[in-house]
Amino acid sequence: MRTTITPDGVDDRVRAAEEAIAGLGRAVSTLRCAGSQRLVRRGISMTHFHVLTLLRHHGEQPMGRLAEILDASMSSATGIIDRMEERGLVERVRVPDDRRVVLVRPTDAGLSMIDDAELVKSEAMRAAFMRLSVAELERLALATTDLGRALEEELASSPERYFAAAGPCNHAQSAAQPTTERRPAHATGTASPTPGSAGA
Repeated sequence: MRTTITPDGVDDRVRAAEEAIAGLGRAVSTLRCAGSQRLVRRGISMTHFHVLTLLRHHGEQPMGRLAEILDASMSSATGIIDRMEERGLVERVRVPDDRRVVLVRPTDAGLSMIDDAELVKSEAMRAAFMRLSVAELERLALATTDLGRALEEELASSPERYFAAAGPCNHAQSAAQPTTERRPAHATGTASPTPGSAGA
């Protein structure tokens, strides 16, 4: 039987990395929950939020492209955009040089909706940071800088593995969200939603 010798320190690095990932995951989940609650109170689904985020970071898109990004049929994507347009979150515009092409772009109200959800996160983050000591904040700043560099290097090393057809996110938060819509649940402010629980 062949024995594989593990270099000294490798197991410790893997264990430390997994602990860091778990801690980061818990923090992100907490922030995502706070943002989701704000969206539920505003009656906005996670699918709508996902579409608005895509449009903000990648610019106006044709319907076919949105359907591809959402991994949905053209009829499903059209239904999503129809409901978003009814709520004033997006608008359809025609390309001057080719009136057959219809682009979807976010409205000011739609962009404001994203800002509203992100405000919850920024307020919570600032308040949480104030609970840390100066030494803890300095360690956190160094750690996040190192993490950002490592992520950039990893993503650049294999873009075809990590990025969808829409391309890189330009350091913006555009993590994919579930694209299955649900009808409004008229949730109250005391709800504790999970991603995708808001109405369409």
